[in-house]
Amino acid sequence: MGKGVAITGMGIISAIGNNVAENYQSLIEGKKGITRVSKIKTNHVNDIMVGEIAFTNQELEQQLGLSSNNNYSRTALLGAIAAKQAIKNAGIIDIHAYRTGLVSATSVGGMDMTERYYYDYLENKETQKYIEGHHAGDSTQKIAEQLGIEQSFVTTISTACSSAANAIMLGARLIKSGQLDRVIVGGTDCLSKFTINGFKTLMILSDTYNAPFDENRKGLNLGEAAAFLVLESDAVVKAENKEVLGYVKGYANANDAFHQTASSDHGDGATFAMEKALKVANYAPQDIDYINAHGTATGNNDLSEGRAIIRVFGNDVPDFSSTKAYTGHTLAAAGAIEAVYSVLALQHNVVYPNLNFKTQMKEFSIKPQLNIKEKPLKNVMSNSFGFGGNCSTVIFSKEQ
Repeated sequence: MGKGVAITGMGIISAIGNNVAENYQSLIEGKKGITRVSKIKTNHVNDIMVGEIAFTNQELEQQLGLSSNNNYSRTALLGAIAAKQAIKNAGIIDIHAYRTGLVSATSVGGMDMTERYYYDYLENKETQKYIEGHHAGDSTQKIAEQLGIEQSFVTTISTACSSAANAIMLGARLIKSGQLDRVIVGGTDCLSKFTINGFKTLMILSDTYNAPFDENRKGLNLGEAAAFLVLESDAVVKAENKEVLGYVKGYANANDAFHQTASSDHGDGATFAMEKALKVANYAPQDIDYINAHGTATGNNDLSEGRAIIRVFGNDVPDFSSTKAYTGHTLAAAGAIEAVYSVLALQHNVVYPNLNFKTQMKEFSIKPQLNIKEKPLKNVMSNSFGFGGNCSTVIFSKEQ
């Protein structure tokens, strides 16, 4: 049994692009997708900025060829589009030719429809179908149906902002253990009043563009997005003569059990996750060429993650940056969004700039990469740290 976990396809839709090519172009051009809220009626419309996808639900439905009486949440719509892109990119014609599974991540699930139709639920039977799509697994099942694998291994992960990173980790382990030959992994989350109000209550939303790792950072911008990657075994790659975009080399999940929403001041969970991922990959810290940091631009996260990076890499911290200044924080989808960005970085040998940075943090001397930088990349580390202490790290490599 081979040990490699190859990435053979990717799909993505975010505030900076409707496919992989558009997202990459925005990344290298420094094009932000952060705006005022336009598709949700919220009292906070003038208080916050978000990473919103331009398409309406109706336009997304048309892209998928759905009838008007469907009960897809926006989360499901975005996820189905990104997953189908990934399948097409991987050149998969017969999805049943190999043992194939789906691991999808979400945090908000069908909340956007629930909050829209909640008050009509008891009086109007027509609206009940939307409430039935509330639970997190509904979007996963709909994505599976769109791909034609609803009878296969299908599961949902919801571990806050580390969800999609954990989906990638589970998919890789399913292939390494020989249980599946191919796994579609990723995550999807849409914007909703629920998330806006919840994060507003935590007082960590910015009223301007988020500025990761800046001394004067004011908080995060929420975003909506979906991204999926196709993971395949060595045997499938060889049999199909597949082009490999990259490999999932290392991964780990750790929990510091520090607080319900805050990270440890010294980055204990983040440190454990990065160290364990390096161990799984059989890499030393100096083997990492670029870190796609979690970098939410909140006071707590950037301090905690920065300290953790120093703990792991010492005086030889590699280039690092956060891409959330482009897309906003896409919650459960973030790990998959940034996995796609990490693989693109490997393919193009480029480090993305950390936008909006102006002032060095006073707690340490390291600072993110501020301009687009071209250099040879072999290994990229991607961090995704979530509420409840859920800290995950995935390492992507050019070589098996």
